[in-house]
Amino acid sequence: MKETDYREAYERECQKCADLTGRLADLADRYANLEMENEDLKWRLDRIKGNPLWKLSRPLRAVARFCLRQLDRLRNCGGIRGVFQKLAYKRRERKARQQFGTASFPSPDQAAAQRAAVFPRMVKVSILVPLWNNSRQFQVELLDCVMNQTYQNWELCLADGSDQAHGYIGEICREYAARSQGRIVYRHLEKNSGISGNTNACLQMATGEYIGLLDQDDLLHPSALYEYVKAINEQDADYLYCDEITFQGDDIDHMLTMHFKPDYAPDNLRANNYICHFSVFSRELLDGEELFRPKFDGSQDHDMILRLTDNARKIVHVPRPLYYWRSHSGSVASGIQAKPYAIQAAKGAVAEHLKKHGFTDFKIESTRAFETIFRIRYQILGTPKISIVIANKDHGEDLRRCVSSILMKSTYDNYEIIIVENNSVTEEIAGYYSQLLGREYRLDARERTAEGARDGEPGRAVVQRSQDDRIAVVAYRGPFNYSAINNLGARCATGDYILLLNNDTEVITVRWMEELLMYAQRADVGAVGAKLYYPNGTIQHAGVVIGLGAHRTAGHTHYRQQRQNLGYMGRLCYAQDVTAVTGACLMVKRELYLAAGGLDEGFAVSLNDVDFCLKLRGMGLLNVFTPFAELFHYESASRGADDTGDRARRYAQESERFREKWKKELEAGDPYYNPNFSLDRSDYSLKITGTNE
Repeated sequence: MKETDYREAYERECQKCADLTGRLADLADRYANLEMENEDLKWRLDRIKGNPLWKLSRPLRAVARFCLRQLDRLRNCGGIRGVFQKLAYKRRERKARQQFGTASFPSPDQAAAQRAAVFPRMVKVSILVPLWNNSRQFQVELLDCVMNQTYQNWELCLADGSDQAHGYIGEICREYAARSQGRIVYRHLEKNSGISGNTNACLQMATGEYIGLLDQDDLLHPSALYEYVKAINEQDADYLYCDEITFQGDDIDHMLTMHFKPDYAPDNLRANNYICHFSVFSRELLDGEELFRPKFDGSQDHDMILRLTDNARKIVHVPRPLYYWRSHSGSVASGIQAKPYAIQAAKGAVAEHLKKHGFTDFKIESTRAFETIFRIRYQILGTPKISIVIANKDHGEDLRRCVSSILMKSTYDNYEIIIVENNSVTEEIAGYYSQLLGREYRLDARERTAEGARDGEPGRAVVQRSQDDRIAVVAYRGPFNYSAINNLGARCATGDYILLLNNDTEVITVRWMEELLMYAQRADVGAVGAKLYYPNGTIQHAGVVIGLGAHRTAGHTHYRQQRQNLGYMGRLCYAQDVTAVTGACLMVKRELYLAAGGLDEGFAVSLNDVDFCLKLRGMGLLNVFTPFAELFHYESASRGADDTGDRARRYAQESERFREKWKKELEAGDPYYNPNFSLDRSDYSLKITGTNE
């Protein structure tokens, strides 16, 4: 290089540094102004609260808040009629819950048939139960629930670390062992070695091909082992788990929570030990390792599940509540405060797992949902360029709000904005394009031959870029086709990542691009989606479930729930694997976008994003929803909210095409939902037996 070239390169880098310094100064100035505004508002609030009239009006304000809450509930439920419908549904749901308690136990004839069943592989299942100062009642109920299993080839291994004051435990166990035909093996330990040490002692006694883990104060459904061995034979499963119920007192029908789980989801598992009970696995998965590691006491099961699911060939979720987790004083089911050391143990287990998978410089934080439900912040690798593709037709106010929020709020700096212009007619939008580009933009430019067209698309697009190359306007000719418009934008992109974004969105969280990118950069991830809200703060998007809704195509979960809602079992508080995310805010590697063929242009208006995500899943990739990238979505503002006439007919046609194309996947059901949930509601309501839900 010539000296002048070095000088020019140096000057360019200096200019970049100056630009970054200026941007940091602007952010610091905005932060300082917000701090001042916050202090001013706090002073005003304190002044109001100190006013005697404010204190005297407290009862009246309480009544007013109560009335406003009821009005909100009425609006959310669709008026008085909606309230009565909701109450009626809740009554039906309470009845539905009971089908999963003792009412789900096999009848005498069913139990006899299960006992007589002969599978090609009558595997022996060794159930491990570490004992320590258990109550007499719990001990008897535990032994009875195993003795009553309809599948007979089991072994119960009991390692007892109880003190002398609880000697009755040994007496009870030896009594049951004497009539168990050798299937109950009991050993009193010289000293209590904690849950990990005692469980490992159980493992030394076990002779089964499969290992099951049962806590001393919990219970099993009588058909639990039968269902598991059936799945082992039918699906060659080497790791199995089921849904579970937390109950209180002596009656499993006194249900506190019902945890209906997704199929195996690695991101869910890293953030939350959703698998938990009842884990049964092939002994071969241990591969010479310890079952429980004492350094993770309190979260030893999370550590074990992370390790063994990594080794497993076939992980099977049995979608039935077959495990009953008793909540009582001192159990983790009653609150993590009973075992505070479990929080650090869980973080340590997840950290070791992440390091094993090659991740470094990550952060693991507890969330507002629960201390052991985690937010994981992955390291951003380098500074790859992100191409934000926005389809637009007129709607200058919406586009201005969207683009301004990106430019003003984003902390990630290496991006470009590609606006794909589609048949706009207003001078307002032409003026805004001119402002963004720094030169005049004429709407009739789309009629000219495109000198800037890329990837073999001459004559179809005109690409005009701003002087700093950060913003481009691409002209798309032809009738509205959301898929084709975004495909054109992706072909014109120069970034490593494509970020599809609706023009009626507005950024909320400043690190929104980083939150999406930290997942999109992973080799095992396809699409990543954000959490979107309506202007009133209710949820518009928090992941997509296929088969949900009246058309049985796809629907959004937690739809219209309040922004502060924790979600079903805390799902609105951690990043998780989903079948699909909305194209209103979707990030994916550019090479993956092109490899998948982009959006299917046969879905001109709807379901193109879900179809795209299913194609990515067909390539063996995960799709991820993160609640930590948040935006407002003024849905339907850009194309109108009419759901009748031509639009309704078009949606019906595209729905039919979608159902035909993905028939097999729809029949199998969404792996990240649960077949016990209703497909008519988005709030994880239970399916009502005897209906067509």
